[in-house]
Amino acid sequence: MRGTMVSLSFFLIGSVLNLVSLGSPTNQSRASNGFSQQCTSVATKLHIPQANISFTEFVAANTTLQFPNADPSCTRPSQAVSANICRVGLSVKTSATSGIRMEVWLPQNWTGRFLSTGNGGLGGCIQYEDLDYAASLGFASVGTNNGHEGMTGESFLNNTGVIEDFAYRAVHTGVVIGKQVSEAFYGRPHSKSYYLGCSTGGRQGFKAVQSFPNDFDGVVAGAPAFSFNNLTSWSSGFLPLTGSPESATFVPLDMWPIVHQDVLAQCDMLDGVADGILESPDLCHYDPAGLLCTSGRNTTCLTAAQVQTVRRSYAPLLDADGSLIYPRLQPGAEGTEAPFTLFTGRAFGASDWFKYAVLNDTSWDPSTLSLADMCLSARLNLADIETWNGNLSAFKAAGGKLLHYHGLVDGVITSENSPRYYEHVSTTMQQTPAQLDDFYRFFRISGMAHCGGGPGASRIGNQARNSAGLDPEDNVLMAMVRWVEEGVAPEVVVGTRYKNGTTAGSGVDYKRRHCKWPARNVYNGIGDCKDPLNWDCI
Repeated sequence: MRGTMVSLSFFLIGSVLNLVSLGSPTNQSRASNGFSQQCTSVATKLHIPQANISFTEFVAANTTLQFPNADPSCTRPSQAVSANICRVGLSVKTSATSGIRMEVWLPQNWTGRFLSTGNGGLGGCIQYEDLDYAASLGFASVGTNNGHEGMTGESFLNNTGVIEDFAYRAVHTGVVIGKQVSEAFYGRPHSKSYYLGCSTGGRQGFKAVQSFPNDFDGVVAGAPAFSFNNLTSWSSGFLPLTGSPESATFVPLDMWPIVHQDVLAQCDMLDGVADGILESPDLCHYDPAGLLCTSGRNTTCLTAAQVQTVRRSYAPLLDADGSLIYPRLQPGAEGTEAPFTLFTGRAFGASDWFKYAVLNDTSWDPSTLSLADMCLSARLNLADIETWNGNLSAFKAAGGKLLHYHGLVDGVITSENSPRYYEHVSTTMQQTPAQLDDFYRFFRISGMAHCGGGPGASRIGNQARNSAGLDPEDNVLMAMVRWVEEGVAPEVVVGTRYKNGTTAGSGVDYKRRHCKWPARNVYNGIGDCKDPLNWDCI
């Protein structure tokens, strides 16, 4: 509690000091004008090899930026800006055949902190919503397009430079240059450096920890797409598994809610209470046999071929010799995104990795994905994109802190791969969980879908839209700030669930303390299961 109060006091004092320094509306206007003029002149202070400044502009709080030239697949035509910022755009040459586009958002209420954002999917999309979230909290923030534009993998075709940007170079380059821009603008270097990302952004955070251990003091990485080659094999493999919607093996969309209820009937009580949330889906060994159509039951049921599809959907992906390629999809995901991402009977977006990077064949049909294709991808491991190094000693020695989280109903990247990596680190570094706790902590977030949302207490502050406050107990980014700057490490991550699932105005339905691995969350059977104190990490 004391650490929480200190962190809140620090945040509130910073806000108060900012208001005091600005004083009256007239003084605030003068300060904004001075900040605006400072922004206009920053270009004269920057001399960065291979980088060209595209623009510098002052953006006032409550402005909505428009991006008319953005790739439509990025689905970010505009962004509301929450704080006064100086927005700096740059283009940077990274090789003879590649380069990145990046932006640095420099807030007027700078706390001295720096933060890099990440990306999603195969995306070449600056995540402006994350830039705004960080800037609104006083972080000088940077984001890049990951070396290409849009959400497809077409730019990978016969271009190793773009692949290298995507695999590791874009984020690192953005960090190096972003820190230079920040120092030139504010006249002093940052005090602490942070990273915040999920999915591909989670993998990028782990890549920084593994390969660039001095880039960040604190890394918050969620639902990481590490073991990347095998992950893309697994996610792309659902199309040949389910078949097209016309196939006898395909399970219709309206059957998955029925499968979900069957999963809950078999596994919901494993954590001590039937509340619709699986706290430990790894303990669930779901059998869909009870949904088989029989004489007199020919609706809301599955054919024998469809039962086999469901069974295989929850099985690990194995090589021909029985060795593991990638873990199984965790039960519960069928109640969130999985029917709309993995079970669609259409090619998954990651299939572009095979078409344009691994096979370099624009005519390749994703429905023909084979074990040979999967093995080729793993063997090539282009630009070391696998991101599976278990030796994090250099990051630990540099004093870095790593907060890793994964939603337990993730329907895009199975949550079962995250503890597998944690155990890989433990084995590689020969350290027990108690020893790893010094710098690396992993939290499983029950009821969280891919990076946010879902039926549980999943609001943990990893994104602005997934935030329920700035208390470090409730907000993973502020928890990381407290860990780095005050030495108070998070023991649990408290998630919030609103009554209508989406808006704070509906009121808090309940909170839940999500446990630090390898502990599991179990209802103690005493009192209301919505009371977070009635759950134990065991």
